[in-house]
Amino acid sequence: MITGLDHVLVVCPSADDAENAYCALLGREPDWRSSDPGGSATVIFQLENTALEIMSPIGGGPLARRLHAMIEQDGPGLKSLIFSSNDLADDRATFDRRGLRPDEIVPGESTDPSSGRARYWSRMRLDDAGTHGVRIFALARKQPDPMVYRPGNAGIVSGLDHVVINTANPDRATALYGARLGLRLALDRSNPDWDMRLMFFRLGGLTIELAHKLSAGPGNQPDKLWGLSWKVPDIEAAHARLLSRNFAVTSIRPGRRAGTKVFSVRDGTLNIPTLILGDA
Repeated sequence: MITGLDHVLVVCPSADDAENAYCALLGREPDWRSSDPGGSATVIFQLENTALEIMSPIGGGPLARRLHAMIEQDGPGLKSLIFSSNDLADDRATFDRRGLRPDEIVPGESTDPSSGRARYWSRMRLDDAGTHGVRIFALARKQPDPMVYRPGNAGIVSGLDHVVINTANPDRATALYGARLGLRLALDRSNPDWDMRLMFFRLGGLTIELAHKLSAGPGNQPDKLWGLSWKVPDIEAAHARLLSRNFAVTSIRPGRRAGTKVFSVRDGTLNIPTLILGDA
């Protein structure tokens, strides 16, 4: 079954530039660097409850061509959700019965040249039509995985609080993430003052948030990965740190969830709407 969100994937023209941007944003160094002979450079930040993978095209291989096409279509930004699974074969059979048409399970590996360490995994991709346009994979890491979370000071990002997906059809989205993927629907709230219906699916210490604009009514347009909300132990320290790095940030304000404070980051995020969240 799906047990969490293994990582989110960001695609951009330059992994080096993105690494610099997210080192500054998250306040931490990458935990993994690698390249793929098919034409990609990868940087990964391992967090407490998920990971951030940044990928860029290099050369002219088949993977590089696919990455270039993704950037040309929608620009750089958030491109995929990769869920963690403790039994890929069983999940594949379940998803096939539920009409998600998963690809075959394929192995993967990478080596970090700076350390010589290697990682291994297996994964499958679900059909984009079945996931309403959001690229979704399920992945199982081979254990022990050398990429582990390293705690830091209170002003750096420790984990992901939630991923935001904009949906044109909330009932369709609820059926996908709840009934077909098997995630737990924790809250379904409509607020006319915000002109929004928000649905929160919780797993592995974070939330997949589906957002629908009430005034638009239900439609058949594809769902879109939209934004990320990062967690910090000390929001005042994180705010001061980002100001010192010349990020454009809003002032700290009360969060919509009781007992939280948040602020928005306006630049340096690779076109990803970004919120920083901490306890009040």
